[in-house]
Amino acid sequence: MDLILWRHAEAVLERTDHDDLDRALTPKGERQAQRMAEWLNQRLAASTRILVSPAKRCQQTAKALDRHFKTVPALAPDADGESMLKAARWPDGNEPVLLIGHQPTLGLVASYLVAGVPAPWAIKKGAVWWLRNRDREGGAQVVLQAVMGPEFL
Repeated sequence: MDLILWRHAEAVLERTDHDDLDRALTPKGERQAQRMAEWLNQRLAASTRILVSPAKRCQQTAKALDRHFKTVPALAPDADGESMLKAARWPDGNEPVLLIGHQPTLGLVASYLVAGVPAPWAIKKGAVWWLRNRDREGGAQVVLQAVMGPEFL
C-alpha cells in the first residue's frame, strides 16, 4: 500500500480574530499547490483515494489536483496520527491513499512509519512524503519512496 502525505501549501498567517479553518492559500501557496499537483498527477494511480482536511487551505491544495477527493474531519489541524492512519486504512488498504493535512501531525505520522517512533519531524509547506508498505521475507517494511518539495519542481 502506498501512503502519500501532502502538507497544504503556504497559507495566510493565522489571526486571532479569524477561524483557523478559514485560512486560505497565499498566491505563492497557490503556485506551490499547482506545481506539486502536476508532479503528483504524473505519478498517482487512477485508483488513489484522496482524503483531505476540512481546512480551506487543504481544500484549495487538493483542488489543484483536479481529481475527486473526500473531506475527512480526522485530518483537521487538531487530528492525531492514529486517526489519520485509520482513515487511510494503513497498512491494510488495497489502493494508494493521498492524505492532505497539517503539521505537526503529518511529521509525527512520517516519523512513526519510518523510524517506529513518533517524533516532531518537519514537513515543509506544500511538500510530499511518499511511503510504501511492503512484505519482505515475511515481515512488513515501510519504504520511503520519495520526498519532494515544491521548490524543487
